[in-house]
Amino acid sequence: MAKLVFGMMQSLDGYVAGRADGPELPMPGPMLHRHFNDHIRGLAGCLYGRRIYEMMQYWDEDRSEWDAIAQDYAQAWRAQPKWVVSRSLKSVGPNATLISGDVEAFVRRLKADVQGDIDVAGPELAGSLTDLGLIDEYRLYLRPFVLGGGKPYFAGARPPLRLIASDRIPEDAVRLTFVPG
Repeated sequence: MAKLVFGMMQSLDGYVAGRADGPELPMPGPMLHRHFNDHIRGLAGCLYGRRIYEMMQYWDEDRSEWDAIAQDYAQAWRAQPKWVVSRSLKSVGPNATLISGDVEAFVRRLKADVQGDIDVAGPELAGSLTDLGLIDEYRLYLRPFVLGGGKPYFAGARPPLRLIASDRIPEDAVRLTFVPG
């Protein structure tokens, strides 16, 4: 059975993206980027909301400005199965499946049929899956930046969470791992 894990980088004040007129979280440095390269390689797949999937499609095509670490990430990301929840998209890219119908039923089947961790990305999608009791673990990658507003990690009120691990990740991040309850 798969485990759904919602994990994203966030600012110290709880935002995964800044306001349109404000600062954004800086891109990870080489060591943190390698951490995410290894992370993506170890997943059973990725479950995305539409907006985050459209941002991640950046990795679908090689770019001349990429260094070896970015090329490695792109290769690992492309190899992963992706499931994209959207009512507005008509199609998705390579190695991706569009989910536009009964999301709860699909995700329950996915959890039953797949082995390993499935990365959930997108605060709204994670919020609705949390409301359905489907998120098994939350990984908050705190970075030493304050954005002062923007898109929060949690899209709404959450059930009580229990801290099960805290890890310092190379460069400038701390990962806090929580489970419901």
